[in-house]
Amino acid sequence: MTSVEMTPVPRSTVVAYRDDGVLSRAMGTLVLGQLPPLPPALVGMFVTGVLLMVGVAGTDGLAVFAPAAALLLAGPGSSHPHDGRIDWLVPPILRLTEYGFVASVGFAHDVPPGLIFLLLGAMAFHHYDVVYRVRQRVYPPAWLATLGLGWDGRMLLIALGGLVGQVTLVFALLPLYLWGLFGWESITCWLAAPRSGADAADLGAHD
Repeated sequence: MTSVEMTPVPRSTVVAYRDDGVLSRAMGTLVLGQLPPLPPALVGMFVTGVLLMVGVAGTDGLAVFAPAAALLLAGPGSSHPHDGRIDWLVPPILRLTEYGFVASVGFAHDVPPGLIFLLLGAMAFHHYDVVYRVRQRVYPPAWLATLGLGWDGRMLLIALGGLVGQVTLVFALLPLYLWGLFGWESITCWLAAPRSGADAADLGAHD
């Protein structure tokens, strides 16, 4: 079987859409799926927004704590099956948190708008690709979220750039890495995917 065929089926499509990195998944293992995912994701978005507003408006050093706040609050919910009636809201909340953080930090540190949009574009391409392929049961490999850093890893990397005064450098290098990774993986995945609808529907049936 090809590597595409051996990709395990996600616990749920909502979990696949979360795009958790290593740290978020590790925190999820600590609570064994017992923490409902929506409330902490909402609180994480709220705390991140407050820190960004305070940081951008005044001492922008506070803004670098936003990823840690979001991770500590939303990360543990990653192990939950997301089978609640409105748990589908969790991925959009995480996207809003991540995109808002990236844009706020970029513009606050006078990063060239082109670099900001390149980074946002790489993330949006990846998230759209994941949504489309999950609907087609062509599931992304587990290592993609790890190498792609996840929403948590990307936010922490940008925060690290802010701490060491290298935000523009991070915004220049991270899009190149993510576009290369996500673009290459997406192209190779779809080229390896079966052409027939029946075969494509069976892609997720293999462990």
